This record gives sequence, C-alpha cells and structure tokens, in this order.
Amino acid sequence: MCRLAAITSNKYFSPMENILALETMKEGHDGSGLGLTLKNLGGEFEDLKAYPIMSGICSKKGISILDEFMDKHGFKLQHVWTPKIKKVKGVTSRDYYFARAYNYPEHYKNKSMQEKEELLINTRLKLRKIGESDESIFVFSFYPDVITLKEVGDPLELGEFFGLDKNGPKAKIIFAQGRQNTNYQIYLYACHPFFIQGYCSMTNGENTAFVPIREFLMSRGFPGYTGYNSDSETFTHILHYTVRHLGFPLTYYKDVITPLKPSEADMRKDREALKLIKQSLRPLCIDGPNMVIGFTPDGTCFMVQDSKKLRPGVVGGVKGKYALMSEECGLDSDIPKRDKTKDIFPMKYDMVIISPQAEEVMVWNQLHG
Repeated sequence: MCRLAAITSNKYFSPMENILALETMKEGHDGSGLGLTLKNLGGEFEDLKAYPIMSGICSKKGISILDEFMDKHGFKLQHVWTPKIKKVKGVTSRDYYFARAYNYPEHYKNKSMQEKEELLINTRLKLRKIGESDESIFVFSFYPDVITLKEVGDPLELGEFFGLDKNGPKAKIIFAQGRQNTNYQIYLYACHPFFIQGYCSMTNGENTAFVPIREFLMSRGFPGYTGYNSDSETFTHILHYTVRHLGFPLTYYKDVITPLKPSEADMRKDREALKLIKQSLRPLCIDGPNMVIGFTPDGTCFMVQDSKKLRPGVVGGVKGKYALMSEECGLDSDIPKRDKTKDIFPMKYDMVIISPQAEEVMVWNQLHG
C-alpha cells in the first residue's frame, strides 16, 4: 500500500507539512519514493501564474537537449527554480532538478487557452519520448501554476535533500504520496500524483481493471492518454475524460468509476442519465480496492472510495484549511486543533468535496445524488 497526504488551504504553506504527515503514517509506506504536486503557487512563482511551468529532471546531456528543443519551438525562459540539494545518505542525486516558467511562443500569445493547453501537452509528450530511453529527460508536468517533484527515497529524507525544510516552493494545494514499492523496479513516471491539463489524482490501492480501462482511454484519440507505467494513472485520465471531455459535473466521476446497481440508480432523479453513463462508459468501472484523492482546475479537492471500501481515508480540518489523508494520525499531524467529531470517513457511496480556497466541505452521497 501507499500513504497519501493532501492539503488545501487559503494560505500558502510548505510541502514539509505533507511530508511530516506522511512520516506519521510510515507503517503504511516503506519509504521507497515521494511524489509531490503543488498547485496555486506562492513565493517566487506567485507572480508567474500566467506562464506554464515545466517540472522535471535532466541529466547533463538532457538539459542541453531540452534547452535546444524549447528554443527551437519558440518558448522563452522566464524563471528557473532548482532545489538547493543537500547530500543525504540513502538518496542518489541526479544531475538537474528543475521547475522552469516559460513564456509561450510568440504565435501562441493570442490563442485560446485550449490551444495553449494542446501545445503544452504535446510539448511534454515529445520531450518525454526524447528522454525516456536513456532517462536523460523526465518531464512530470508542463502547465501554469503547477509544480511536480518526484524522486526515489524516504519522503522525510527527500524533503531534506530538496531543501524543502529550509526554503522551497509553497502553494495553497499540495498533494504528496509516500510510496510502497510493489513493483520490481521503481520508475519515476509510475510515481503518484499524476497530472494532466489541470486535473490531478493519487491513489492508494490496486486497479485490477487496469487493462480494459487503459484500452478504452487509449482508443479516445487523445494523445495525453498514454504512458501508464502505473495502473493508478488511469484514475487521473478518467477524471480528465469525464469532466473535461464529456463536460460532466464532478460528482459523475463517482458514478463512472463505481456505477450503482439498477435498483440503487432508480432512487436517483437522474436515473436515465445514470443508465446511459453505465452503458456507454462501462469499461471505466474500477475494481478496487482503491481510495482516490484528486483536484480539478478550479482548485476543488475530493476523496472517493471504491465499492469495496478496503483502503483507509479521512478528511477533516477547519474553514480555510482541510486535509485529505490516508490515516487519522496524518490529519492529527497537520491540523491538530480541529473538531475531531466532524472528521469524515467516506464510505463506498460517498464523495467528499472541498471547495476552492478550502471554504467548505461537503459529503455528496451517490444514492441520493
């Protein structure tokens, strides 16, 4: 299993809050990897929200290739953040970690955001393809107001390694995963969280329906539905497909991945829509056990369980700051001064939704709609 620590706040905070929460849940992860996704950035990136930020890792060879590629395609470098690496026993440093803000190519300046997003995802995929064979280039995300960091090692040690305990990027939404190595070899593209065009998710569990889900998504003709070094990446892409491509409300994500039985769906006012969704999107039904935490482009955060409800999850906090954690001890670590009687342990029909800026938390029940 893995352990997940997500925090959403109306104030900027450090990723170390998530990492310290993961440390309290260490019995559920073996310290073999850390993934971080930061959204709604503060600090040195606060005034750069209009610029797409490329997050990744390069070798010395790879950074030269990346620079040449970006220059050739008209991207102008605006700002660079590189962590102040500290030698930490047990962590092997790579050549170059970065978060780089670029200005769009001149001929894209007045294009729509949708056209810009297509440019960004195609650029990320091309660079991934160039660097994947020799691992000279890893690009985890390329999108405005988002930074992604991933590395092999213990989360607490990696926080120190990246200097996050001293000085690093801050954000109002941060997702962190403490990995348990269930594969034979750790591969950075298999590390959660996963991000695509403003949508992000991370999962604790096993997606045993991975193959039919992957095949359905890859048949949609969208270039971003690729990779799949982790079965959990499909959860992010289902979210993206459901909300962005189909234009469904966020709550229908729950109906897509865990459809109701006919007798249960008949209780809903939108029963006819549910019937059509279940018929047409049956290949996207998950077979857990899974607990999924995600966010959407507007900063809404959520937690859902699959129908088996065999993975832990809890949501709690105060107005202006909520946390979505694998375990209650992680919540205690981050927001100890809260009304614990209001903590939410979502069951198989529940979707916990936290509004942007952590204003309020709502439990949406699938049976009632």
